[in-house]
Amino acid sequence: MAFAYEKDANGIVTVTMDMEGPVNAMNSAFLPLFRDTMDRIETEDGLKGVIWTSAKETFFAGGDLNMLKSVTPDGVEALFESVEGTKAVMRRMEKLPVPVVAAINGAALGGGYELCLACNYRIAAENPKSKIGLPEVTLGLLPGGGGTVRLTWLLGLEAAMPFLLEGRQVSPTKALAAGLVHEVVAPDQLLDRAKEYIVSVQGNSAAVTQPWDVKGYKIPGGPSASPKNAPRIAGVAAMLFKKTRGLQPGPARILDIMTEAAGRVDFDTAQRYESRRFASLAPMPSTKNMIETLFFGMNKVNGGASRPKDIPRSKVQRLGILGAGMMGQGIAYSAAMAGIPVVLKDMTLEAAQGGKAYSEKLLSKRVDKGRMTAEERDAVLALITPTDKAEDIKGCDLIIEAVFERIDVKNAVLGEHEDLLAEDGFWGSNTSTLPITRLAEGSSKPDNFVGLHFFSPVDKMPLLEIIAGEKTSNETLARAFDFARQIKKTPIIVGDQTGFYTSRTIGTKILEAVQLVAEGQDPVRVDNLSRLTGMPTGMLSLLDEVQLKLIHDIYTTQIAMGLVDPADEATPEARKMIAELVTGHDRKGRATGKGFYDYSAGGKEIWPGLAAWRKEDDVLPDQDIQDRIMFRAILETLRCLEEGVLRSVADGNVGSILGIGAPVHTGGYIQFVNTYGLSRFVERCDELAEQYGNRFDPPDILRNHAAKQLEFH
Repeated sequence: MAFAYEKDANGIVTVTMDMEGPVNAMNSAFLPLFRDTMDRIETEDGLKGVIWTSAKETFFAGGDLNMLKSVTPDGVEALFESVEGTKAVMRRMEKLPVPVVAAINGAALGGGYELCLACNYRIAAENPKSKIGLPEVTLGLLPGGGGTVRLTWLLGLEAAMPFLLEGRQVSPTKALAAGLVHEVVAPDQLLDRAKEYIVSVQGNSAAVTQPWDVKGYKIPGGPSASPKNAPRIAGVAAMLFKKTRGLQPGPARILDIMTEAAGRVDFDTAQRYESRRFASLAPMPSTKNMIETLFFGMNKVNGGASRPKDIPRSKVQRLGILGAGMMGQGIAYSAAMAGIPVVLKDMTLEAAQGGKAYSEKLLSKRVDKGRMTAEERDAVLALITPTDKAEDIKGCDLIIEAVFERIDVKNAVLGEHEDLLAEDGFWGSNTSTLPITRLAEGSSKPDNFVGLHFFSPVDKMPLLEIIAGEKTSNETLARAFDFARQIKKTPIIVGDQTGFYTSRTIGTKILEAVQLVAEGQDPVRVDNLSRLTGMPTGMLSLLDEVQLKLIHDIYTTQIAMGLVDPADEATPEARKMIAELVTGHDRKGRATGKGFYDYSAGGKEIWPGLAAWRKEDDVLPDQDIQDRIMFRAILETLRCLEEGVLRSVADGNVGSILGIGAPVHTGGYIQFVNTYGLSRFVERCDELAEQYGNRFDPPDILRNHAAKQLEFH
């Protein structure tokens, strides 16, 4: 039975949700079940209280995202009425003359937590893996089942902001500290405690009245128009625009609803306003894109859609890391946080200890912020063993080499340490550009050799690009994938072509921006316009961060290795300009204070020397500049898909957002094409190719999909 209904001898009704499918969700079946159950509750004789709980591992998973991403502009009114229908039943539940308790046995996210908020009392089972919160904003949506208004009234504007504007999800214990739940108990005590609570508050009118229904109730922290909150709201609005460039409407709409709810309108009007804003958000392209990639695509990728099939899951028991520099120390931290014993080796013990000190610094920050205890920090640190002795690596089932990006250096490290692997161990090379097949030539077991491209800083960047060399076995790829999930990274598996997927693709948009400057466009305008596409930073600023010298050195190394032919370079003026800046003007990047910008303690200013390239009479339209930068990366992604460098559309979309700064509102570089319209995208590519060169020619995979009117999935 979808909603099991049981009334005990004390007059307490327990509703146990067990809807069809893996989770309880606010799908088309929910509202009739909810309404019918409420009809029955309202007619009960001798009713003393109601408990809502779940028969599944999760309490309730939220809204039906398949339904939401299919909403068209014509369906907005129907969605609004549906949401209002659900909220009307919630209000009936809130106004029952008996206490209603949410017995939260597992994760309660989105609509699931909104259901909890409509209960008088919330008790969560103690489980650090359970999450409670309203993450809708991370999918381009807003909490539309009453959550935006109720949480604002419950916590106040400031305290509610992290949960509503950032989509913060917390464990039951942290939910208790934040005021999201009233109690946390052992799982086997959950229902008993819920019943005990109901019995204890019989006759207590406050226990059956929601705060917002108490006459004279004041929202914590005061109304939105108060002298404290008004400037705070204005500041947050400005911050949101800076972060989203106005391309993700969800956060701004949430703040708007919060502002209205906190003192401008009554509770029920605020609820209706929330429903209207929610329904109008659903059909927007940015919403569909974010749902498609950040939920469905992410689930496909993390679920192993590209992982070789029929290979048992595995776990790394002991990890060796060679090189305690920026990458090695970050990998050590991530592995230790996942409970993996790590041997961190460098040329000297001092260097290895310095690598461990990086983890100590990060962990101590967590302790200072109350995110872990000192004992927990010490337990994680104890997992990292710094050393300068090769024999200490012996027996590790995975060794990751994270040394300087040169084949001769990596080969020397491989030769010295490969025999120290456990009998069934595998070797990972952390590289962003060097070919794995070439590196594996020095291995005695190339089938156990795999590329592991981590992103910097490793502790913050969620992506891991796994590179399959020509001889890398499926078992090794599967084990690398499992290791990525073990350390809570999102893995994509890519083919071993120059630059793999991420380095190859991020390079195209950076070089296109440099090409525009080399052609005479204003560098500040180019940088700002690239940022206004929704990318996290401007392309020239990004190049300064990455370091011009590094890009130049990688390119010259690739030429020397025969991996690229300068005659085939799509943006030769950009390559020439970078070479001149590095070798002729000693402008190596931000680390030296000199790149496209001059850097000082006071900030940054564009280098005046760039005026030598400027052509004042040649000003391109804003859209052309933005499209040239964005389309280069998109077309390169499609070529990677066509060539088999990418194994799936989901890998391309997720990888582009998590690894190379694709604007979140696009849903990734391939999803952008779906929303733009394939035929329209081909036409625009043809226009750009005619005007700016054949690097904008649509690849066959794009023309074929457009001709068949097939989206990329």
